Amino acid sequence: MLSTTFSQFSMRTAIYSGSNTRALVPDLFRGLGAKRVVLFSDRGLENAGVVDKVAQIFELTPHGVGPELVGVYLDITQDAESKCVNDATRYAREVGADALLAVGGGSVLDSVKGVKYSLHNGLTDINEAIPGGFKFESFPEATYMPIPHIAIPTTAGTGSEVSPIAVIYNEEIKLKTNIINPFISADIAVLDPDLTVGLPPMITAFTGFDALTHAIEALASPNATALTDAHALHAIRLIEKSLPVAVSDGGNIDARMEMLHASLMGITAFSYALNAIPVHNFAHAYGALFRIPHGLANAVFLPVVMESIPSLYLPKINELAEALRVDVKDADQQGALASVIEKIRLLQHKVGLPVDFSEYNISEQDLQRTIPAVAGDPAAVSFPMPKELIHAVGQMVVPVGIK
Repeated sequence: MLSTTFSQFSMRTAIYSGSNTRALVPDLFRGLGAKRVVLFSDRGLENAGVVDKVAQIFELTPHGVGPELVGVYLDITQDAESKCVNDATRYAREVGADALLAVGGGSVLDSVKGVKYSLHNGLTDINEAIPGGFKFESFPEATYMPIPHIAIPTTAGTGSEVSPIAVIYNEEIKLKTNIINPFISADIAVLDPDLTVGLPPMITAFTGFDALTHAIEALASPNATALTDAHALHAIRLIEKSLPVAVSDGGNIDARMEMLHASLMGITAFSYALNAIPVHNFAHAYGALFRIPHGLANAVFLPVVMESIPSLYLPKINELAEALRVDVKDADQQGALASVIEKIRLLQHKVGLPVDFSEYNISEQDLQRTIPAVAGDPAAVSFPMPKELIHAVGQMVVPVGIK
């Protein structure tokens, strides 16, 4: 049943898609009134040549016609740490930036959202804005942030370029904190599949599973609407079809383009159906404690959580089965769910993802620490889980007994 109670849906970000669309960036900034742009990325993308591919476009813009690239900031690390956000904000102020260009995966995109929020609100420490780990601002309290902001995702997973959520890691208290604000997403997202072709197969696989998790959690949400379902279901269809291709043939531009669109649709559905997100709840907690990449954590937890909390997924299991191309016409709901989980595990295997966290050497003692971490994550507010369930799920993803 779709809810008839109050719901909200927005796509504030303009989307430019296609091969070589990065060439439009200086003109798009000019249209936004930007004069002094800082490009934010990370060292891995610098080494891969992606940063140069974007930066050199500004050299082709005739001087005095378009905005100037006044700086490149590359010291952004995994998980959008608050220290990175604060250092990047300080750098933007030092070079007199009036516009922000984010080029990277979720950590870079989220960090730049944090920079924009800090600049707009006059902050030097982003943690001051999120003392309890969760900041939710909506209309009319949330105000427009007049800082031109373009995002170019280099992974197809988080969809952070369009989402109203910034996830910032507070390294002092080991907690992934959230700022939700309708104006925090980029003004424009440039989806250039050429910039994702060099992404290694493993990262392609787990970022793709991040997008799949967004879509499935959105579909299962008690707050889902026709608008979020439309985005979630088509994202699932695209991922089922294109993720194995993007992993096995990284240079396939069509598959890369479809994954970027799926990523964007998955997070859009997730953001506006936000309620019960137990897979993300586990992924956030384990990611923060053991520094497991977010997409990888989601990939491992997705089938296990679906198996452990069947009641959440049964109401729309037939739609989910259809999107994943699973034939369930003669099955009851329980049988359909079992077939869907089997298909997800098959997809996991096909793209080379692990089924547990054995490579992280998590001990039984560590496993006990996950119980309060999962229960204390901001995601637990909408869908609290008993500690027995948290521990049982943990035992399925941490093969403690084999050491």
